[in-house]
Amino acid sequence: MIAPAQIQRDNALSPAQNLWALCEDDMAAVDALIVKRMHSPVGMIPDLAQHLVGAGGKRLRPLLTVATAQLCGYTTAHGGTAHHKLAAAVEFIHSATLLHDDVVDESNLRRGKKPANLIWGNSASILVGDFLFARAFNLMVETGSMEALGILSNAASVIAEGEVRQLASLRNIAMTEAEYMSVIEAKTAALFAAATEVSPVIADQDAEKRAALRDYGMKLGLAFQLIDDALDYDGQQSALGKSLGDDFREGKMTLPVIRALGKATDAETAFWRKVIVDREQDDLDLQRAISILKRTEALEETIQMARRFSVEAIEAMDVFEASPLRDCLQNLAAYVVSRAS
Repeated sequence: MIAPAQIQRDNALSPAQNLWALCEDDMAAVDALIVKRMHSPVGMIPDLAQHLVGAGGKRLRPLLTVATAQLCGYTTAHGGTAHHKLAAAVEFIHSATLLHDDVVDESNLRRGKKPANLIWGNSASILVGDFLFARAFNLMVETGSMEALGILSNAASVIAEGEVRQLASLRNIAMTEAEYMSVIEAKTAALFAAATEVSPVIADQDAEKRAALRDYGMKLGLAFQLIDDALDYDGQQSALGKSLGDDFREGKMTLPVIRALGKATDAETAFWRKVIVDREQDDLDLQRAISILKRTEALEETIQMARRFSVEAIEAMDVFEASPLRDCLQNLAAYVVSRAS
């Protein structure tokens, strides 16, 4: 991620970087608030939290909050700092879920670094994740908006449900596509949707714009997760910020695998059962899995679905007048799926 001070309004930059440029002052305030609220007299808490939160994450979700607040006319000059607090709360919720995920997933890489639980231990990661959740709720309450609090608190519970559903479906090759979509809507898209819906709420925008921004966030989140799931089998580790093939090694049922199973030969079904259900994997199995996914066009179908959600996200923004912010948000939806190009 390019720091805000380094960003210029240059068409060669990605839409996310251009969005940073348009929201530079707001994001600087959000970053300062995040650093301040990570502080605790218990030394392990800020150390562990900083390891994750300061590890160069994209800050995409809080960026969406301040960008959509600005789009809705809510600025520091005219309305206060509720958008900064809500954006920081969104980042804390996201970071807390990542800390908990790393314990469950047993991954060896997070945001290009060693996960916190492998340094401080599982117990510390879980408890600091709980601390970040608590900080998020502190920030929500301080805004004085019960409606915004309701949106983000509901998203937090939906995310937890999604993670439990995913855990329950681990190594279940009978998982359906509908079940998979329900999982990613809960564990990923719900926070994107909440991050964009709170802005029209604090800006007192009408129901049409609120619904449009929620729809934009939801469709963007679905596209984002689908591309991540495709890239796990066909992407660069640097693009993912995690180890290539993590989902495969963990036995996660993602759309590429579900689609491939729907077209599998008997031998391929036996292969998926061995590597997913029985967790019997050798060094060549990931490459065989990728070969099957490509033969069945499961990866391309996953990317195509992500593109459809991207188009729907772009169309949702048409209720707003053309502006650099609206255009950048629409371009961001297209950019999310271009990572798989």
